[in-house]
Amino acid sequence: MPELARLSEIELRKVWSHEERSFSSWLAEKENLNLLAEELGIELELVQREAPVGAFEADILAQEVNTGKKVLIENQLTATDHAHLGKLITYASGLDVAVIVWIVGDVREEYRRAIEWLNEHTDQEVGFFLVQIKVYQIGGSPYAPKFHIVAQPNDWARTVKRSFGSDKITQTQLLQYEYWATFKEYARHKTTSFQLRNPGPRNYYDLSIGSSHAHIALTVNVPRKRISVALYIPKNQSIFQCLRKEKDSIERSLGVPLEWSALPDKQASRIETFLSGSIENKEEWPRFHEWMLKTAEKFKAVFGPRIKACLQATGEH
Repeated sequence: MPELARLSEIELRKVWSHEERSFSSWLAEKENLNLLAEELGIELELVQREAPVGAFEADILAQEVNTGKKVLIENQLTATDHAHLGKLITYASGLDVAVIVWIVGDVREEYRRAIEWLNEHTDQEVGFFLVQIKVYQIGGSPYAPKFHIVAQPNDWARTVKRSFGSDKITQTQLLQYEYWATFKEYARHKTTSFQLRNPGPRNYYDLSIGSSHAHIALTVNVPRKRISVALYIPKNQSIFQCLRKEKDSIERSLGVPLEWSALPDKQASRIETFLSGSIENKEEWPRFHEWMLKTAEKFKAVFGPRIKACLQATGEH
């Protein structure tokens, strides 16, 4: 029986001592803003920190990558309150934004209802998110932040579609979005192994394996009529070569043959297994979801410890 550790929730102020100076500056960094963007299901890029609004300053002004629409992000490490809700409305009107994101440490029910009311009674071109931030730790591991959407615009799938523009998003992309949205809902009830991010209209959906050096990539290939689960290693060929030395052992542990691909043009590598089938056949989705999730869990269990050992062997972290 493997030794199991406890998952602990960490007090936010232990991680970020100040909303403006520590949390907002942390969130403004590209990799952290991407964490939030993946949860929202849109691509974000930073425009400005402490964006001026008359005599006031908004925490973060970002924009949606595909359309350039403005996104306001207001941060609060404590529980929702009147002052921050007032700031949200003031900053949103002053900056003429399309998406408003209120990140909080704790949610009072009356404020969740207020955000839902705003989504129901404002123009469809404007959307409000209420997002809770939590931080976890397993044993002595590094802290792991987790965003969780508490309230969001009605029919957010249609909102995402509009954000790309009717002339930019294809029927295949819409199908991919719907597939990943239903996969996330399926996985949410079946596993605690992964943080499940909001999907986009892409042919892939990424899952963390517990290392910044690699991740699990789920993909659907509509033209070739196949789906796959892969370990994707973006920039570290030494990990790929280290794992390849254990090819036979890894494939025995997983119970499937793997395709091992060094991708020198991309300075990346991929270790992949496939299943025949097309997501155009929606009746097959439950089978695809089950196969993807079970295979991803096996990948995490088999590759996770080996990646850690490879990093230790090379003196990396």
